[in-house]
Amino acid sequence: MRDFSQNHRWLSINTATVRKSHGQDLPLPQILDACARHGIPAVSPWRDQVAAAGLGAISKQVKALGLKLSGYCRGGMFPAMDAAGLQAAFEDNRRAVDEACELGAPCLVLVVGALPGALAGKAAHKDIAHARQQVEDGIGALLEYAKGSGMPLAIEPLHPMYAADRACVNTMEHALDLCDALDPQRTGALGVAVDVYHVWWDPKLQAQIERAGRERLLAFHVCDWLTPTTDLLNDRGMMGDGVIDIPRIRGWVEAHGFAGFSEVEIFSTGHWWKRDHDEVLKTCIERHRSAV
Repeated sequence: MRDFSQNHRWLSINTATVRKSHGQDLPLPQILDACARHGIPAVSPWRDQVAAAGLGAISKQVKALGLKLSGYCRGGMFPAMDAAGLQAAFEDNRRAVDEACELGAPCLVLVVGALPGALAGKAAHKDIAHARQQVEDGIGALLEYAKGSGMPLAIEPLHPMYAADRACVNTMEHALDLCDALDPQRTGALGVAVDVYHVWWDPKLQAQIERAGRERLLAFHVCDWLTPTTDLLNDRGMMGDGVIDIPRIRGWVEAHGFAGFSEVEIFSTGHWWKRDHDEVLKTCIERHRSAV
């Protein structure tokens, strides 16, 4: 297991972590400058932040600052009510692959989607099996395009509390079943993003990480689960402030071949987004050394 205590060379910041500073939106160019100023070697930007600043401009800035990427957030949201919706999702995901290639990301993270309309509070149906089939079909179609671009796809299973609206793939086992079905040769084109916030509770986690192996462990995301949690989406904790045994899970992924960045991804309207972004980044560095 790698020693993180002396430096933060394997730290990445998902740019959602400092999406806001003092409660105000922080533009992506400022986030990138701040990460570079603190000696943080890698980032994982969100598509909406990239779009707001311009893909070309962000690509140039990333290169000029010497930053690496640990992933690109996000593709997915495959299910839809009709053929037009499915086609629109496919086209948007192709654009996401192209953007990830332009930025030099090692993978495109997929949050796969769930019941159409549920994210807006108006679920069109309750057939989660149908949604899961649309997810499998959607990933299968996108995989062919992504292979041609050399961009690996990382399925991120989300906690079951998101099964209705954000992701109907909720365990590593399910994500890896999709990998087996769509990429049985284990080419490296399709794998998983292990986010401890979503999977820490799973009694099969260690076995499924072993099952994934080097070819399919494409990303590793860290934060902490607070008790009590006050918001199912936007109350993630800083590493060390909650109940997740993050070093144990990191040990499992590293034991089975993962040697990439630990990507800090924190959504926190009530706490960290109210702080100054430089303070948040300094805390991420310290906790990466002591709690990851």
